[in-house]
Amino acid sequence: MSNEAKYRLDYLDQLESESIHIFREVAGQFERPALLFSGGKDSITLVHLALKAFRPGKFPFPLVHIDTGHNFPEALTFRDELADRIGEKLIVRKVEDTIVKRQLTEPRGKFASRNALQTFTLLDTIEEFGFDACIGGARRDEEKARAKERIFSVRDEFGGWDPKRQRPELWNIYNGRIRKGENVRVFPISNWTELDIWNYIRRENIALPSIYFAHEREVIDYEGQWVAVSPFIRLDASDTVQRRKVRYRTVGDMTCTAAVESSASAIDDIIREITATRTSERGETRIDDKVSEAAMEDRKKNGYF
Repeated sequence: MSNEAKYRLDYLDQLESESIHIFREVAGQFERPALLFSGGKDSITLVHLALKAFRPGKFPFPLVHIDTGHNFPEALTFRDELADRIGEKLIVRKVEDTIVKRQLTEPRGKFASRNALQTFTLLDTIEEFGFDACIGGARRDEEKARAKERIFSVRDEFGGWDPKRQRPELWNIYNGRIRKGENVRVFPISNWTELDIWNYIRRENIALPSIYFAHEREVIDYEGQWVAVSPFIRLDASDTVQRRKVRYRTVGDMTCTAAVESSASAIDDIIREITATRTSERGETRIDDKVSEAAMEDRKKNGYF
């Protein structure tokens, strides 16, 4: 083996190196950054990368979770256990408190998602702590609106995003200059795919909530999607509750995230499933993205992450 081949970085090393560079750029350019953390696989990967970027020192930012109140219990338990294990600060702000404070109207219907309302809580949290950068786990392969976003994505003083006013990012140079009131959303794993995430999780032996692996759950069939039975959805007389072996490709709220039928109980099994699928994780399992052709882009323009 030549020296060149011996020391050549494989693609996961390259992705990891880029992400660590982005984390350190955030630490260098911003005064009050935050890492948005939900207990899902992408934000867990971000925490793992941040540990590599900053240990043995502490993170130069807190972990922040905008809790809608409709989360999967497995994700919340894992969130708290991980924050405690690594000894980093976790800030939780609840959408329910924002609904009361702002006298917002609760969504109604079969799947009454609070996704639109969590934007208000996020913007209030940014203002409360003066965050000038929020790090998130969005990836370009998830959804076409996210494919338009730069790694450093500037938001105006109202939290709004304009896809036509994106800054160029050449030669891994990121421009974090902002005016008072603006903030930047930062996406260190923007260039990763779902398969990259799973291959990295396998290589790094990263622990995940059990919800990502095959397990039995009570679900209903909604337009070909398996939606978990929970106190947050409305069961109609026409709904038939079934017990199915499922897993989750992405973890959002219980009101808007569907499961996929699966027997994949190990990471290698999941990687084989993802390799064979022709549908993105959000395209297959997120009910809220199916509201309209531009559902995600509309939410992002209003301040959604």
